[in-house]
Amino acid sequence: MILQEELAVDLATPTGPMQTYMFRPAAKGKYPAVILFSEIFQATGPIRRFAAFIAGHGYIVAVPEVYHELEPAGTVLAYDQAGSDKGNADKYGKAVSSYDSDARALLDYLRGLDDCTGRLGTIGICMGGHLAFRAAMNPDVLASVCFYATDLHSHSFGLGKQDDSLQRAGEIKGELLHIWGRQDPHVPLAGRNLIKARLDEVGANFQWLEVNGAHAFMRDEGYRYDPELAALCLSMALALLHRKLAA
Repeated sequence: MILQEELAVDLATPTGPMQTYMFRPAAKGKYPAVILFSEIFQATGPIRRFAAFIAGHGYIVAVPEVYHELEPAGTVLAYDQAGSDKGNADKYGKAVSSYDSDARALLDYLRGLDDCTGRLGTIGICMGGHLAFRAAMNPDVLASVCFYATDLHSHSFGLGKQDDSLQRAGEIKGELLHIWGRQDPHVPLAGRNLIKARLDEVGANFQWLEVNGAHAFMRDEGYRYDPELAALCLSMALALLHRKLAA
């Protein structure tokens, strides 16, 4: 599908306005909606291209600036050591409750759009994978795709580095797709096994894929990008969205 020109909107949240980038098909009609949670670098070129790819398959896609309380609107961190250091500092400088209230504001906004069917999903990459997992605790989220979600196994997300995400896994009622790179040092084998065991324990409805890829193998920029694996994983993500949101 051809897309409308990308738009930025300011969403009201309990912790201040959150600039959010919107991608949607140009053709008139009603579409399911998806929140795309970014890596620690916010709305970079690879994230925007990812959003356009999903939108082009018949979805409204919202990309929020996850650090809206901490960084000026429009801030994009570079894929370098300074950007990584700043992104990680911001990740641990924001309360988990604020990430949760952001997600709720996004879901309410998308559901209220005239061109939204009301069927909602989440996708996230790296830190965003963890955010997609937490957003899936909202009962109106029908499908979530989590690409190599960081800090989930270590319970170390957000301010204080003591999240309850795995503890609350039983609250997720939609279907999950977890995708991991086996050569990703951020989520080692023991961590992946811990997450999977917890999902089994609570009876979650989930799919699980581990591939021979490094951290950030989905990012279409940099030496770790694996186009073949990315295409495989995108097809699985779309299959879940089509089945749970668009069918």
